[in-house]
Amino acid sequence: MQIWRWARRLARPLESRKVRVGVATVLAAYAAEHGLACSEELVLTVVSVGVAIILGIAHEDAGKAESGSGLRGPGSAEGGNTP
Repeated sequence: MQIWRWARRLARPLESRKVRVGVATVLAAYAAEHGLACSEELVLTVVSVGVAIILGIAHEDAGKAESGSGLRGPGSAEGGNTP
């Protein structure tokens, strides 16, 4: 039973979208550095896109925290054009 508890603790951070994107970005950079035949520009592009996605997710999370409920957009009380 102890092993399952440790496995859950190790896997819990992977529930976060930021962590998953970060891990994928780092793995792609390491793969390109150690054997995947690709140019330096491609590695920089992959890392840049990963960083942009993480920043976008952080911006989205900040908007949810600011609004309180996380429900914004058409049909909500604060956003949209619905009467």
